Amino acid sequence: MAKLSTQEILEIEQIRDGVIILKDKSLRGILMVSSINFFLLSADSQQAIINRFQEFLNSLDFPCQILIQSRNINITGYLDKIKDLEKNQKNELLQFQIAEYHKFIKELVETRNIMTKLFFLIIPYYQTVMSTKKQMKTFIKKEKSPELTKEEFQRGKSQLLQRIEFASLGLRRCNLTAVPLNTTELIELFWSLYNPKQAERGYYPSIPPELSK
Repeated sequence: MAKLSTQEILEIEQIRDGVIILKDKSLRGILMVSSINFFLLSADSQQAIINRFQEFLNSLDFPCQILIQSRNINITGYLDKIKDLEKNQKNELLQFQIAEYHKFIKELVETRNIMTKLFFLIIPYYQTVMSTKKQMKTFIKKEKSPELTKEEFQRGKSQLLQRIEFASLGLRRCNLTAVPLNTTELIELFWSLYNPKQAERGYYPSIPPELSK
């Protein structure tokens, strides 16, 4: 049995103008959202944030998904800078201290699982609403949805951007900053999900021209 390629498994058909186009021709936009240290807030501030977030969720008239991604902290660049300082240091005592500091930080990262978390809000837009029966028929027969015209894409993109702006404003009231990902950032996000070890080392591949426009 022939192995399927990654592009055959993923539901993503293309990423264009910061918009994900799925194989069923529905669209997705992704916001990267900041975080707050909730437990450092006072009880009144915590309750205020909860109330605002509840109001935000109740104001939505479209579905959305929350994605939390955990990554090991990549400090390769920081360690390289420390190593350069050690090499260029003329004072032997300072050079020794820098070397010990480099060793300490490197061992700390290697022996402890130091993670950072990234938060995303995924917002969809469906070009057409198909019945459940028709959706099942398309899925079973693996029928390909018709290509989006330029006008259909622009119309869908406009509606999606309105939803993204609405969500950004709602999150801002919760003291959260939300920034939409552009094409390059979207591709890097999905690539890192399937290649976590390489992403931790700061390596990202070149963007295939057929995937991005």
